[in-house]
Amino acid sequence: MSVAAVILKSLNDHLLLSSLVGNLFPKRTKELKSVVHSAPGWKLFGKVPPRENLQKTSKIIQQEYEARTGRTCKVPPQSSRRKNFEFEPLSTTALILEDRPSNLPAKSVEEALRHRQEYDEMVAEAKKREIKEAHKRKRIMKERFKQEESIASAMVIWINEILPNWEVMRSTRRVRELWWQGLPPSVRGKVWSLAVGNELNITPELYEIFLSRARERWKSFSETSSDSDIEGLSVADREASLELIKLDISRTFPSLYIFQKGGPYHDVLHSVLGAYTCYRPDVGYVQGMSFIAAVLILNLEEADAFIAFANLLNKPCQLAFFRVDHSMMLKYFATFEVFFEENLSKLFLHFKIFTLYSKSLPLDLACRVWDVFCRDGEEFLFRTGLGILRLYEDILLQMDFIHIAQFLTKLPEDITSEKLFSCIAAIQMQNSTKKWTQVFASVTKDVKEGDKNCSPALKS
Repeated sequence: MSVAAVILKSLNDHLLLSSLVGNLFPKRTKELKSVVHSAPGWKLFGKVPPRENLQKTSKIIQQEYEARTGRTCKVPPQSSRRKNFEFEPLSTTALILEDRPSNLPAKSVEEALRHRQEYDEMVAEAKKREIKEAHKRKRIMKERFKQEESIASAMVIWINEILPNWEVMRSTRRVRELWWQGLPPSVRGKVWSLAVGNELNITPELYEIFLSRARERWKSFSETSSDSDIEGLSVADREASLELIKLDISRTFPSLYIFQKGGPYHDVLHSVLGAYTCYRPDVGYVQGMSFIAAVLILNLEEADAFIAFANLLNKPCQLAFFRVDHSMMLKYFATFEVFFEENLSKLFLHFKIFTLYSKSLPLDLACRVWDVFCRDGEEFLFRTGLGILRLYEDILLQMDFIHIAQFLTKLPEDITSEKLFSCIAAIQMQNSTKKWTQVFASVTKDVKEGDKNCSPALKS
């Protein structure tokens, strides 16, 4: 008889007993109490209200069983027992080890022994799970402690040695290797700002000017426009409008609940994006920008986040994609294709990079990618794309194009930095003797000369 059969049979016995005495939980009289006290208490999953002198401990039940069968059972100490079983030990003990009520047929010796064996197996399995989970918790804590020690050590180096001598040390081998391991959160914003730079010479005062203009436009827009007006706009007009920002913010890292209306960073994100649309009306707001701005806001003060955001989007690669410059986009796709074919010959897919992976990757891992992107520039975006494709190559080869696109839009949450960066490190950004910049220059030259047959991407 299986454990499930034992439980069902015991439940049936219990229901039969209930029908004999009346209701399931009747008001107790003195006569009824004497009957109940002489019968075992049925502690089904700990749901029966506590009653005086009714419940037996597992130790008492064990002693009664040993006295009845003449067997001595070695039970693990109470302190080592698992506290959160799927089946509570007390309940399974009650169901398996207790005798049936006196008015029902008693268990045979064989049945009692079989029930005891099933109970022992259940406890043994629970102990195995307990030990396995304890080892897992210990391993996680050890890794976390090691990571915290590494971050603390790196933070001291960044603050005391690298940042004070930024221009001299930023390109040294030691700093680049330390950079690859990920930046300590306390210095991440500062390093990002220095790495992105401020070629546009934007000041906090200039940010305030464009923010004021954005607020004026919001005010006038809310007074003269309605939702029906927005729905009637073309896609280009909507993306250039400030109202679209409100719609997109609600979809930015929704699981964090910090950028949505009422969240601590809602107004800040709204301000940075609004000010940018006034600063760069030729670009306006494009869907996906909110994720880039959000990551910056989490690591920088508001004005500094705007400065980094505007300068980052002014880089050739980002500007080409956000302005939908088809000519430049084709050049980037063609260059990407060269290294794609070099590293992953079995897989073919153009990987979107609109959001710098802040939307498709978990936030902490996206920040790690940003760390090295700030170090290596646009080349690392494409290298990361190839690393992701390498990581999931076997899975992607079994999918059609639609499912590949859906999969890559939001990658699995269990992706780890160790696995991803191991795959990224395995990607060689060198074709024959040419590096990324040389290949890109060669593609640009071919396009200018009208030779569009060097890559399938340029044929489209």
